[in-house]
Order: sequence, then structure tokens, then C-alpha cells
Amino acid sequence: MGEFELIERFFTRPTPRAVLGVGDDCALLQAAPGMQLAISTDMLVAGRHFFNDVDPHTLGHKALAVNLSDLAACGARPLAFTLALALPDVDTAWLEPFAQGLLALADLHGCELIGGDTTRGPLNICITVFGEVPAGQALLRNGARAGDDIYVSGTLGVAAMALAALQGTLQLPEALLRQVRVRLEQPTPRIALGLALRGIASAAADVSDGLLGDLGHILERSGVGATLDTKTAINLLAAPAHPTSANGPNDPFASWLSESAALRCVLAGGDDYELVFTAPPAQRAAVQAASAASHTPVTRIGQIDAQKGLRLLGTDGLPLANTNTNTNTNTFTGFDHFA
Repeated sequence: MGEFELIERFFTRPTPRAVLGVGDDCALLQAAPGMQLAISTDMLVAGRHFFNDVDPHTLGHKALAVNLSDLAACGARPLAFTLALALPDVDTAWLEPFAQGLLALADLHGCELIGGDTTRGPLNICITVFGEVPAGQALLRNGARAGDDIYVSGTLGVAAMALAALQGTLQLPEALLRQVRVRLEQPTPRIALGLALRGIASAAADVSDGLLGDLGHILERSGVGATLDTKTAINLLAAPAHPTSANGPNDPFASWLSESAALRCVLAGGDDYELVFTAPPAQRAAVQAASAASHTPVTRIGQIDAQKGLRLLGTDGLPLANTNTNTNTNTFTGFDHFA
């Protein structure tokens, strides 16, 4: 099967929103009056971002989900995306489920595949996604102000648990591993929450490289600091685990970890693709309304400070000695490809 037959068979579809989709040298998108285009690109590399034996259906889902998460963090509605795909060879048994997982999520969010490229090479997936947001209403990283509340959506640390188990540093029962692995390989982009937070949140980012790392981007861009309540953060791992878990039917995920390991997963673990955002205290009712309207739980975990730097309060409410997850220095760190 040649390159163009591959594209035609697996990735060519009608594009009622785009002016022009797959088939020409360029796709054409027309922004609606009063709207701005939000554009983001993410690359997934075999052996770096996913295991070589990953289910291609879930890989197709995740490849698009991580890009949609960026749109969610910006408060943008998905429009379209392009796919650049390097393949070692043309394996239709792999391509079929990959395309199904990719396009099922695309259909769920009305996001059209409008172009891209294919080539032979080590497995590499690069997606560029396009969204729209009313002019001046995009959620950015530079709007946090002293006194703002800090929130996160959903739960944090479950994907990090799955990764640790798959890497052999954490032992989990098979049923529980299957449950947490879904969070690692099939994240849910919080599009509905991002849209609902327009005009409410003062700043936002998606949690892809760890809570502290991604919150740190907000603090840096906004020129502020923060205080986080780690007891509340650990409770983000307190959702009930699998009903057949050996620890009991209602034990939380966190019960499988020491307190320090739970902190590492929640504060420095990656691949959650939840949203961390800030909002003034006067917006607390509006934040809860946005949470309810989007069917996405949110938790207030701290406050923005005028004093720069990040301060952690321990489970006893006292300042916590910040221990790095990777080195012996005095800070937790998020994931960095080149660190």
C-alpha cells in the first residue's frame, strides 16, 4: 500500500466545517467573525511517550486527546486538526484501530481531520489542532493575581501510578492496573470545563508534565507565587479504587502508596491532562456552576500569593520541606524532556 492509498483508506473524511480538507497542498479554515484561532502542536514518540506494545486504538485516542487538552486549557472549542505520521511500515492491522481511536475522539468533539503527512520512519505521531475562541476571551497563563484561588479538575496522580506499575517500581493487582492504565493511555480532555470557565478563570494550563511544573508556568508568566495544601492535593488520589482491589472494595488509590509516594504522583506525576486554573474568591460560586455544567469535578487546593515562589503546607498544616522527586535538591519538579 502506498502513501496516498494509506491516507485515502484510513484518514480521508468529509470536512463540513473546513473550507477545504485532505487532498490539496493546503487545507483552508475560515475563522468565524469575532473569533480567534487557537493552535497547538504535540508530538508522541515511540519509546518516549508510549510503550511500543500499546494498544493502537488507545494510542490514537491519546494522540488527539493531549492536543485537545491544550485547547481546553485555553477555553477554545475544537475545529480541526492535522496528522503527521511516521511509520516503520504499512501495517493495516495496526492502522485500522489507530484510526478508529483517533477519529472516534475527533467525532466526539466535532474536530475534523483536514490534512497532514505520512512517511516511513520510527513510529512518531505529530498532531496540530485548531480551535476557536471569542476575541479577548482566551484563558491564558499570565492572568493569575494575588488572592486568587487555585483549582484542579478531576483527580491527579493516577496516570503516574500506572506508569510506575508498568515500569516495575510499583506493584498493583492486575484489575487495579487495568483501571489506572486507562487514565494513562486514554485521558479525557476537559473541553467542556474549559469553555465553561471563560470569563471566570483568571489563568489556566493543562496538567501534562505534573501539577507543580504546569502551575509553575502560570506563576512565572503571572509574576506571582502560591501556597498549596498538600493534604487536599493527596485527597485528589482518594477516589475509590477497583472494587476487587486487595485492600478492600472502597479503598482509595492513595492507599496503595506511602504519603511521600502519593505526593510525588500528585505533585510531580505527568499525563493527567486535567486543568489547573486560578479564579478570584468572588468567583467561587461561578466556578462550582461551571463544574456542574461541564460534569467535571474541581477542587480548590491553594491560593496565589504576591510573594514569588511555591510554598507547600503538609498534612498537618505546617510548611513542608519540599523534596525533589528526581534529585536531592529542595524542590519537586515536573517532567522535562531535556532535564
